[in-house]
Amino acid sequence: MTEKYKIYLSEETKTRLINDAELFEFTKKDGSVNLNAFLKALIMNYFEQYRLDCDKLLNNIIDDMTSITSLSENDAAMLADKIVSTYIRNDEQLNGKSAVLTLTVGGPSYEMIKIIENNMLKDTSLSKYLKDMFNSYLSIPRSKRETIIFKETYEDISSALNDHRVLSFTTTSVGDNKSYKVEPYVIATSKEEQCNYLLCRDTEADIPRTFRISRIRSAFVTKEKFIINQELKEDLEEKAVRSPHSVSSTVKAVVRLNKYGIKKFKVVIKNRPIVSKIEGDLYYFDWPELQLEEYFKRFGKDALVIEPASLKERLRKYYYYALREYSK
Repeated sequence: MTEKYKIYLSEETKTRLINDAELFEFTKKDGSVNLNAFLKALIMNYFEQYRLDCDKLLNNIIDDMTSITSLSENDAAMLADKIVSTYIRNDEQLNGKSAVLTLTVGGPSYEMIKIIENNMLKDTSLSKYLKDMFNSYLSIPRSKRETIIFKETYEDISSALNDHRVLSFTTTSVGDNKSYKVEPYVIATSKEEQCNYLLCRDTEADIPRTFRISRIRSAFVTKEKFIINQELKEDLEEKAVRSPHSVSSTVKAVVRLNKYGIKKFKVVIKNRPIVSKIEGDLYYFDWPELQLEEYFKRFGKDALVIEPASLKERLRKYYYYALREYSK
C-alpha cells in the first residue's frame, strides 16, 4: 500500500534537503535527484534518534523547572513542550518563502508514518512533526548526517572493522562497475566535515584504497578474517587525519603562486593541502600527489608546479588537453 502526504516547510529547508539528496547520490534513472527516496531513508533511519533526543530535551527542561520552581510535574511538562514548540522548533517566523513537497511512502516507510501518526502527533500535524524532524536533521554536521542516511552500511563497515573481517561491496563511482573485497582499517571524516571515508586494503590488487561511505552499496561482512598490518595501519591512520579522500603516495612538492594564486589559496579551502613552509612566492607541501593535482587544477596560470616532475607533468597534460578541446 502506498500513500501520499504533503509536507509544508521553508524553501531553505527544502533546498538543503535536496542538496543532501544530491550529494548522497539519491538519483532517478534519468539522473535527476530522487528527493522522495532520500526522505524515506531519512525518516526510517532518523526517527528513533529524533524521538529520543526530543524526549531527552523535554525531560531536561522539566527537571530544571521543577527544581527551581513550585510547578507541578504536569504543568512543567506542558510549559516545556510550549517552550520547545515556540523557541526551538518554530521556524514559521523566519523570513523567506514557504514550500511544499509531496512524500510518497509504501512498505516499511508507510508503516513508519503510521507509527508517527498513531503515537507522536499529540496536538501537532504530521506535516509539522516531519518538518521539525527535517530541521533537526539539518542541524547536525553533514558527516554525521551521512552516517544517519547510510546507517546500515556504516554499521556493517564498523562491524567488519572491529572484528577484523573482510568486507565486500560495490560502489556508485562513475565507471566503476566492479565489486571489491577489502580489509577495513579506518573510518575518517574529511577535513571540512563533509563526508566519511573508509580507508582499507584492496585484497585483490594489494593496494590501499579509500571509499566515500555514501558511495558504498551492497556491503557484506564476510566470514574471512585478516591480520592487521601494523605498518599499513599507521600509514592509513596518518592519511586519515590529513586527507582521508586520498591514499595516493605522499610527495614533497613546491608550487609557485602569483599574487592571484595566493589570494585563491586563502579562499579555496575545500581539500586545501597544508603548507609545510613558505618562501616568498614558493609554497612547500608534503602531501598526497593526487590531492595536490586536484586542488591546483582550479588555479590555472596562477599556480605553477616546480617539483616534483610527475605532478608538473600531470597538470601540464590536464591543461594541454583542455586547450586542445577548446581550440577545436
